[in-house]
Amino acid sequence: MIFDGFSVGAWESNCYIIGCGVTKEGAVVDPGADAKKILNRVKKLGLQINKIILTHGHPDHLSALAEVQQATGAKVLIHGDDAEMLVDARRNLSFYMGKSVELKEADVLLKDGDTIQVGNITLEVIHTPGHTPGGICLKCARDIVITGDTLFAGSVGRSDFPGGSHSQLIASIKSKLLKFPPDTKVYPGHGPASTIGAEMRYNPFLTGAF
Repeated sequence: MIFDGFSVGAWESNCYIIGCGVTKEGAVVDPGADAKKILNRVKKLGLQINKIILTHGHPDHLSALAEVQQATGAKVLIHGDDAEMLVDARRNLSFYMGKSVELKEADVLLKDGDTIQVGNITLEVIHTPGHTPGGICLKCARDIVITGDTLFAGSVGRSDFPGGSHSQLIASIKSKLLKFPPDTKVYPGHGPASTIGAEMRYNPFLTGAF
C-alpha cells in the first residue's frame, strides 16, 4: 500500500493519499486546501485518483475538493449524515468564515461498515459521530486508521459546532476505535500521528482527566 500524509492550508488540516502499488489506483482523503500541492503529490506517486473521501463536511477538509475532482474525475464519498454540508455553506460553516464553499452533491453516501475499494486495498468505514453527525474514520490496514477530527494525538475533536456532541464523540471513540490493537497507528485530521495504545494511556479525554 502507498500511504502519504501531509498538512494543507491555514488550518493545517491533514490530507492523505492512499494508493494500490499493483493497480496504481488511488484515493485522496480530505482535500482541505492547496489543490496544486495535493495533485503534485499524486503525480509523484504515479497514481490515478478515482475516489475522494471526506471524513466529515467542514471546510478545512473539503475546500480543495472541486479543483481536485475536476483534475482527476474522481467520485466523491461522504457519510450520508454529512451529505448536506457539501451543498450548504451554512451547514458546513464556511459562510460564517467569510468564504462560502458550496459544492456538488456527493456521488456515494457512506454508512457504518461500508467498504471502499482502492485497487486491491479495502478501506473500512467507521461511523464516529460527535464532531459532526456524519463523521467517519477509515481503517486502511491492520495497523492504520485515519481518524479525521474524531481523535487527535492527546486530544479529541471539538463538539461545540452545530450537530456536535461531546458525549457521543467519546462514546464513538471508546466503542469504535479503542477496540483496535494498541500498536494501531492513528492518523488524525490535524497534528501528528499517534497510536491507539498511546491514546488509551495518555489522552486526558479518554483517561478521565476531563
